[in-house]
Amino acid sequence: MQVHQKLIRFARKPPREQLKVARYHLIERGWKVFRKQFEQLKIAPYHLIKRGRKVFREQLKVARYHLIEKGWKVPHLGNDRTAYIIGLFGTGRNYINLMILYNIGERAEYFRNCIRFHPGPTSMIYSGHATMKYDSYLQWGPATTSRILAAVRSGVANSIFVYRHPFDSLLTNWIWLRTYNRDSSMISGISQVYKDTDDLCADLEQNFLEFKAFAEGDPAFFAPVSDRRFLSFPEFVEETELHLQSATLTLRLEDFMIDPCKEFSKIVEVMSVDLDSSRLCIAPPQTKPYRYLAVKERVPRFRNFINGLNAETKRRIEKIGYRV
Repeated sequence: MQVHQKLIRFARKPPREQLKVARYHLIERGWKVFRKQFEQLKIAPYHLIKRGRKVFREQLKVARYHLIEKGWKVPHLGNDRTAYIIGLFGTGRNYINLMILYNIGERAEYFRNCIRFHPGPTSMIYSGHATMKYDSYLQWGPATTSRILAAVRSGVANSIFVYRHPFDSLLTNWIWLRTYNRDSSMISGISQVYKDTDDLCADLEQNFLEFKAFAEGDPAFFAPVSDRRFLSFPEFVEETELHLQSATLTLRLEDFMIDPCKEFSKIVEVMSVDLDSSRLCIAPPQTKPYRYLAVKERVPRFRNFINGLNAETKRRIEKIGYRV
């Protein structure tokens, strides 16, 4: 009814007045539409530019990655030297890798979980399992390590060697490799296989002959998956001793369980990364230190295995800073 009355009043107005009213409402309505579109136009470029910058950064990052992978553009910022994170199998190298990726800052972009070589210094960080004297399944061989050490001696690289108690590594490697051989699955820790130490001890007691074959480097242990054998335990200990004599920096995994920030600051110093060490937040390793002691106490045949090691292997274990 109200609309009808407005129409009657409008119809009674002179044509000039009608035109004036119509123009007013058209302008008012049009301006509202235009203003809304204008606001959208103001906002749209901002989001388009922001999104475009993000896409461009991602594309640039991918392009840089592939250039590095092809070896066409290897970065070298400031006085950086190529860093090699080296560890024998089962020593905590993956833990160090994660701490570097999460805490080393922009240089983490140049981390690669492999080993490569360059004629001069670079900002790259390479990581891998490597031996110095014996060939071994799942580890880079002596020829590779020799090239790393040559780069270190020439002053274009640094090597960082991580290690832990050899008996803990022995148990970890037996569990990891038998799981891989049997199920083709890779585990990140003993807790994925055993609910507690008692469970581990029961399995070790039941399968001790298999464990002994692994510790002796018996090729038959790996026959289902490879024609290469793993290091025997005496060889593993000898390799650890050799690495400790030649690395730029050596890191005990057990020390990260006591003061992870202090230990990680050593990596920061060697890599000459500009970080505020006081603001680092480094998580300790999740693995339990010296687990082998509980196993030694509960599994007599494992205790006899330790006692029966040759004198040279025992001497080496003590030389690298551990008790037998």
